Amino acid sequence: MLRIKQAIIVEGKYDKIKLKSLVNAVIIQTNGFQIYKNPELLALIRHYAQTTGILILTDSDRAGFQIRNYIKGAVQNGDVRNIYIPDIFGKEKRKVRPSAEGKLGVEGVNAAILREAFRKAGVLTEDQPLSDPITKTDLYLAGLNGKPDSTEKRREFQKKLNLPSMLSASALLEVLNSMMTREEFFMMNSEKQE
Repeated sequence: MLRIKQAIIVEGKYDKIKLKSLVNAVIIQTNGFQIYKNPELLALIRHYAQTTGILILTDSDRAGFQIRNYIKGAVQNGDVRNIYIPDIFGKEKRKVRPSAEGKLGVEGVNAAILREAFRKAGVLTEDQPLSDPITKTDLYLAGLNGKPDSTEKRREFQKKLNLPSMLSASALLEVLNSMMTREEFFMMNSEKQE
């Protein structure tokens, strides 16, 4: 069982049930888009952001990113981190049909993949800020931002790292800085170009 000090924000009850079997942490469910209509729940999330910090773990579909972005925008103070699951296509066992985008949500993702997502987010070890972080300029130099074909290159790179395809350049930068050093980033990109 993983010990996580931050509160984890998920979309629904099945996501919460899945995580309860993997982590020892406070888990708060948004009940999907109900977060927009629930000021008390938002106040609770803000409280945790300012005290223990929060980890946002939503599905990798449009709805999940919309909820994630709403929470990030609504929580002005505190420690807010994102945990991303990769795009995995399939159907949850309890559902008759796959989701609209055909991607598995948090509840359908294998436990090992979830553990790896927490590891990549840097929340399983003592977090030490990197002294030389990866920058937007680094993304540009690697062809992952600001160039005509950078969106496609960024998606290929994200797929290689087992990250969701819908990440913006800014979100990718946040994830990369939590999972690798600047040197590792450049080594990975020089190998790709050879």
